[in-house]
Parts: sequence; structure tokens; C-alpha cells
Amino acid sequence: MPNVVLLFPGQGSQAPGMGKDLADRFPAAREVFEAADVALGVPLSALCFEGPAEELTLTHNAQPALLTHGAAAWAVVRDIVGSTVVAAAGHSLGEFTAYHASDALPFAEAVRLVRRRGELMLGAGRQRPGAMAAVLGTLSRPIEELCQEASDDAGVVVPANYNCPGQIVISGESAAVDRAVELVKLAGGKAKKLNVSGAFHSPLMEFAVAGLSTALELAHCADASFPIYANVNAQPVNDAALARRLLLEQLTAPVQWTRSIESIALLHPDALYLEMGPGSVLKGLVKKIAPDAKVLSCGTGADVDALQALVNA
Repeated sequence: MPNVVLLFPGQGSQAPGMGKDLADRFPAAREVFEAADVALGVPLSALCFEGPAEELTLTHNAQPALLTHGAAAWAVVRDIVGSTVVAAAGHSLGEFTAYHASDALPFAEAVRLVRRRGELMLGAGRQRPGAMAAVLGTLSRPIEELCQEASDDAGVVVPANYNCPGQIVISGESAAVDRAVELVKLAGGKAKKLNVSGAFHSPLMEFAVAGLSTALELAHCADASFPIYANVNAQPVNDAALARRLLLEQLTAPVQWTRSIESIALLHPDALYLEMGPGSVLKGLVKKIAPDAKVLSCGTGADVDALQALVNA
């Protein structure tokens, strides 16, 4: 069995039906969804399995839903691959799921923590409304320079997600994002506004920092049993105190996804990457960052069967 790297998706990967067949087939997954309902005091599992989509997509629902699906997938495959996991990374919210998988955060606390994070981010988005846009293609000028110029003209806009070569997300005040989009087009790129409830991973999320700091202090964080590559600096983290600090910084700092995958791929060139949860967004990003990497989705019963077949081969 090759070394395994766990990947946990962030917001945008949620969809009605997520986790349903996993929970139907595997008692371990069903228990995780039931535990989420109990921990939150709301029927989160019904929202995951049946929707409606607009309700599921709300930040304070999407975050615990994604964490729960990732945790359920991990509960199912832990016995199959657990001993071969050498690292993990999560995209934004997914970093919390990664810490849960590494035994650093008990599930009930993790799901309540990200529910709170979602509420705080939603609140910050209302207090200081903003926008985000995906920037695609090769630019004739660095994105940081374009954001700086747009900020000088129209307010705050910053790079928010370095997703893969040719795909960066920017975030900030609406007028500044619009100005940056114009500059991106002049620099030969394409840009598309995203349907989000706030300017995530930008200084506009500052309103959420105090509340998340309190929630993280109250959570029982332990040291991670395998290294988690932090969004903030693309460095491996095991230490609980450092993890807390970086999870807080992550609110207002860009997601260094490209650098994280490059770092992992350099250290573990033959690793098998497993995307734990719904969809295959991260699978696509990894293939663009490390084209030779082997990546499997691991969010459905069929995915688990495919993984089992690979292990038995």
C-alpha cells in the first residue's frame, strides 16, 4: 500500500445527496452523521441527504456539512488506510476536518466549531459586505500587483486562494474586486464573480476573528497524529497551540493550496491522494499542481469499493 495523503474539501463542494449512500451502506458513516445531528441540535444529516441546495449552501450549514461528510468517509476507510497516512491538507474549512482526522479535534467539538465559524463569517459578511472572483489564465502582471492597484483605486482587494497554476481567487470590497476584474482582463486573464456571502480570506473577515479565537480556545485541541499542511504558510503542523493560531489566521489570510501540494509532493513523490468528502474539486487542482500524482475521490460507497480493490490488488 502506498503512502496516503488525505485531502479535505472546502465550501463549494457541498451538494444535496452528499454522504447519503455512505451512511446507508456503512454503520460507521451513519454514526458520524447521527453524531452531528446530536452535537448541533439540528437535523444536519437531512439537509446533507435531501437539501434544499440553497439552505445547504449557507455558510453556517455548508461548513459543518462538509466536515461531517469528510469525517464519515474517514470513519469508513480509516481501518483500510489509517496506518499509511503520512500527511493531510484541507482547503479552508477542510483544514478543520483534517485536524479531526488526525485525532487533534474530537468530532462533536469540530462540528460545533465550524458551525460557529460559519456563523461568524456570515456575520462578518453582513457587517462588511464584499465579493470574491475567480481569476483564470496566465496574466502578464502578478495578481498581487493588480490587487494592489485596484486597492489604491477602489478599496481593499487581495488574493484569497492560490488554488493551482492558472486559478487564483481574489476577495475584498465589491468595488475593488470589480476594479481588479477589469485589470485582470487587461492583463490577459479571465475573471468570474463568485456567489458567496462575504469576502472570505481577506481583511474584511476581521469581524469574525475575536469570536473564532474564543471558540478555538474553548476547543480541546490535541497534537495531530500526522502532519497537517497549514493553509496560511503551506508548512506541516502537529503542535496543537500552533494549529489554533494558524486556524485563526486563516480567516483573513490567503489559502496557499498550490504551495501546500507542492510541499507534500516533494516529500512524498509516490503518495496516493484521497479526497475525503463530496465532489472532486481538489482532485482537479492536485492534477494541475502535480500532474503525476495519483488522486482518488473518497466520498461515496463506490469510491470506497474502488479504494478497497486498489488495496487488495
